[in-house]
Amino acid sequence: MNEKSNTRKPAKMCYEHIGGKLGQLILENFADKGWIAKNKPTDKNFYITDLGQTEFVKLGIDLSQIKSEAL
Repeated sequence: MNEKSNTRKPAKMCYEHIGGKLGQLILENFADKGWIAKNKPTDKNFYITDLGQTEFVKLGIDLSQIKSEAL
């Protein structure tokens, strides 16, 4: 094996979600861009904003697979 294959960065799964540092960085990036937000800073859950819906679709993400729910 070459050195690069021994130093790959993990993309960890947590149940059916991306976890670890990569998951944290993705979440922070989407929040910074305004693609996801919280109603109140103390809320546990984020929601996808109107801007986020537009941008995720541009990335080819099928948001119809996500069920709406009261947050």
